[in-house]
Amino acid sequence: MAAIVRLSSVCRRGVKPLWYQSTLLSRPLVVPHKNQEQPYLLTARIHASQALYAGSGSKAASLHWTAERVLSILLLAMGPVAYFHPSPVIDYSLAAALTLHGHWGIGQVLTDYVHGDAKVKMANAGLFLLSTVTFAGLCYFNYNDVGICKAIALLWSK
Repeated sequence: MAAIVRLSSVCRRGVKPLWYQSTLLSRPLVVPHKNQEQPYLLTARIHASQALYAGSGSKAASLHWTAERVLSILLLAMGPVAYFHPSPVIDYSLAAALTLHGHWGIGQVLTDYVHGDAKVKMANAGLFLLSTVTFAGLCYFNYNDVGICKAIALLWSK
């Protein structure tokens, strides 16, 4: 009978379970060849190492992660503030925060799904263009129209 154990209950501060060693993360795969009577062995490896470009002592990734979480919490607080106390300061703060939040989110999607040097450069250029146009459009809306706060109030009033 098989037992399922949570990995977090086995991994206590610095203790790795036996089955998570890198030598045990490869599994053999037997593939028969057309012209041979005996099948030959292929090996599929699962890489459990960190990303190549991130150093193990890098603070930049940790600070970026913290900044993303702080911005998300600020956006949660800015919604009710924009409704109850509309002002140009809140309008432009929302324009900057929404643009930055979208830029970071789409950037993570591009990091996960776009591969190849030329494709990454094109995707990042498109992302910067999209973020710039978004911020400029929101600032234009704030300056020449009712602003984000009043627009939210108008949407919620109907």
